[in-house]
Formats: sequence, C-alpha cells, structure tokens
Amino acid sequence: MEYRELGRTGVKVSSICLGTMTWGQQNTEAEGHEQMDYALDQGINFFDTAEMYSVPPKAETQGSTEKIVGSWFKARGKRDKVILATKIAGRGPMNWLRDDKSGTEQSRKQIFEAVDKSLKRLQTDYIDLYQLHWPDRPISLFGSGGLTYKHTEEIIQIDEILDALKDVVKSGKVRHIGLSNETPWGTMKFLHHADTKSLPRVQSIQNAYSLVNRVFELGGAEIAHREGVGLLAYSPLAQGYLTGKYQNGALPVGSRKQLFNRLQRYESPQTARAVDAYLAVAKKHGLDPSQLANQFVTTRPFVTSNIIGATTMEQLKLAVTSREIPWTDELEADVNAAHANQPNPAP
Repeated sequence: MEYRELGRTGVKVSSICLGTMTWGQQNTEAEGHEQMDYALDQGINFFDTAEMYSVPPKAETQGSTEKIVGSWFKARGKRDKVILATKIAGRGPMNWLRDDKSGTEQSRKQIFEAVDKSLKRLQTDYIDLYQLHWPDRPISLFGSGGLTYKHTEEIIQIDEILDALKDVVKSGKVRHIGLSNETPWGTMKFLHHADTKSLPRVQSIQNAYSLVNRVFELGGAEIAHREGVGLLAYSPLAQGYLTGKYQNGALPVGSRKQLFNRLQRYESPQTARAVDAYLAVAKKHGLDPSQLANQFVTTRPFVTSNIIGATTMEQLKLAVTSREIPWTDELEADVNAAHANQPNPAP
C-alpha cells in the first residue's frame, strides 16, 4: 500500500480510503466490521464517514454509519491504527440532525453540537479530519446544476466558520480540517482567511472525481499541487455505472439504483456513450472495468486518496486490489482519447 501526506500535516494516509456510507442501510453492522477488518489487513489506514450517513439520508438512519465505526473501535481496540475522517452537513432542510430541529448550517453552535455528537457515536475522543460536507452557501451540488453557476450571497461567512473550527481544533476534539463538494473559489477563500487571520488551514478537499467527471482537473488540480490541498476522490466508479452493471437499462437486484432510484446524475445518453467507451478500453487491456476506473483515480498526481465503497466483500476486494494494476502509457492514452470524445458527461 502506498501512503501519501494529508495536506501539509505530516500525517500519512493510504492511497485508498475506505468509504462507509452504505453501512446502516445496504450493509449491516457485521458487514461493516468485516469490511474494516479486511481494509486494515490490506494496509488501509484511512476511513471516511459523515454525520448524515447512511445514505440515502433520513431521520431513522442518521448517524447509523458512525455508530458502526464506533462499535468496531470498541470491539477491536484499534482506534490508533486509523486516520478517521467525518463530516458536518452544510446548509439544508434536514431538521433531524440538530436538537432544536432546525435545518442544518455551519454556524458555531451547530459545529460544536455536530462534533460532540459524532465523537459520541464514533466512541472516540478525537477526529483526525473534520470536513465541511458541502458549502454553507447555495451552489449547484451533486450534479443538480451541471457546470452552471447562479450568484447568490454567502449565508455564513467563511471566516466565521473557520473561527468556530479553530476552537474545536484547539479543544483537541479535531486535529485537522478539510472541505468537500467545494469550488476552486471556495477553496482559495478558505486558504486566504487561514493565511491572513491565523485560522486553521484546510488540508484536503473531497469531491466527486471519475472517468466521467474530471471537472476537478480544470481548477482544483493546480490548487492541490500549489497549496497542498489534495483531492479525496469520491464516486470513482460513478456510483457503479463505470462497472457496466447499469448499461442498456439493466437494473441489478439489490443495487443502489434498484433500491433507491437516486442515481440520475449519471443517467444521460452522453454518460452511457462514455461508459461504453471505457468498457471497451478495459476489454482491450484485459482489465475488470471497476479496477480500470479505480486505478485511473488512484494514479492521478493530485489525488491524496481514492475513496472506495462496496456493499459486498467481492466488490471491496476488487477495489482494493485495483492498486496492483500497472498504469501504462498506452492505457493513459486510450483513457484520454475516450475522454476527449465525450468529456465530463456527468459533472
């Protein structure tokens, strides 16, 4: 397993991170524990979760994933072996996360409440990386607005958010902070306030990135290199579409699409054509399509860690062992040719 520095922290995290968002709905506690056991045995020292998980988010299952991680820590006694990342929700209508039943926001009060609740569920007294799950300002998210931007004013000022995070870091409850689903402008604004006002510096950004969504390369990649804010890439398989399992209208029983019907971000004629092209590349090189897609992400020079997720152990083993695939110049050329023909169909 390769280990890479998390931002400028000196902390080394595995190039593959274990994603957890299915634990508590698609996966049981026992299955979550089995995945963590296997991941740690394979050298993965980086686990990622969030206060609103499992997904899809709902009141009955909120916090279920963190509880499963916490019960594993208690049962195994291996908290010191794991770099643990979790997230606080951004502004939204989910009124079941807070005690006063208000919608979510990244206010000082809610940050303090969210940190304490996550610590309790996770059965730990510190969080290694605390991330803002999405910005506390209205922007297009999760494929809802494509690449468009409609201007509105910020709701909570970024320096106010950082000032609250400064206090939770000072308390020892959080060691480092990061962003998620953030724009290049937002990332640089966080860095500006940190550098000019002695506030905590963000060390990572967790955004969607895959063969069908390489938007991060347009603005984020240079920031990752120059500012030390590396990408924690999520949805490397485009929520399963890059495995080919949904092609030609297929709907496997037990799949996320069949259970929840939530994957419209990846449903367009353009995405289907792009996926066909990448499936052809995988076939040409004798590779499993999921391993091709995962290794593409893991080998990008601006990626700190590739967040994999699985609902079966077979899927998890395919994802973890994808790191063993040699990434050749020919493979790079074929992938880039497919990208040039149909760039970023699922941003």
